[in-house]
Amino acid sequence: MYSAVSKTNINLPKGQCSHALRHTFTSHFMMNGGNILLLQQIFGYAKIEQTMVYAHFALSHLEDAIRLGPKIGF
Repeated sequence: MYSAVSKTNINLPKGQCSHALRHTFTSHFMMNGGNILLLQQIFGYAKIEQTMVYAHFALSHLEDAIRLGPKIGF
């Protein structure tokens, strides 16, 4: 993976190449409507909690979820 990234203009912290790319891929995958269970299969993780480590969102995406989600009980 490092040799492929080194041929690009991507600057990643030393020693964190795959970790940073997993976070980036997961964030974009989920923000574009991806399914967390499918993502778990893509990564090959046994537990959903392993996948959720990488599934974080930008604040604006979370604000959209609140705005678009059901308002029952709020």
